[in-house]
Amino acid sequence: MLIYSAIASLDGYVEDEEGKFDWAAPDEDVHAFVNDLERSVGTYLYGRRMYETMVFWETAEDEQPFIRDFAEIWRAADKIVYSKTLESVSSDRTRLERDFDPDAVRQLKETAGRDTTIGGPALAAQAIRAGLVDEYHFFLVPVLVGGGKRALPDGVRKELELLDERRFASGVVFVRYRQR
Repeated sequence: MLIYSAIASLDGYVEDEEGKFDWAAPDEDVHAFVNDLERSVGTYLYGRRMYETMVFWETAEDEQPFIRDFAEIWRAADKIVYSKTLESVSSDRTRLERDFDPDAVRQLKETAGRDTTIGGPALAAQAIRAGLVDEYHFFLVPVLVGGGKRALPDGVRKELELLDERRFASGVVFVRYRQR
């Protein structure tokens, strides 16, 4: 299964017009929930910018158990980074691909023993347009940023079915949909 997971503002952006996403930092309750979702992930698919954000977890050390837990989950998974400009990767269990190949991702989905997630809206847009995304996991943050990088691509219409939702004390709402 291929899952597109993102933290987004209520108006649908993963970062604001200045490229910032500090408003999206999950609290302990949300982070622990994310950790439980991520335990089923065997492979992360990233674009360059998302990888550069997430590679922090390769060396992250923190006294907070939920932070340590996510770092262990992340390190244990395989990572594929799609980039024409990145010269090399700096994390274990990671390979670099120059082009996103929908057929290769389809094959990965069919042979993977665990879930695969795709991170970063530009890369996810390619997978969405190719009909590869099975589920959408969104954490909606109670903030309007008014512009920036959109979580979902324009010009795509998909019928979705709500599978799950959860509200957190912080006002964050998790929604999980699958493609019909």
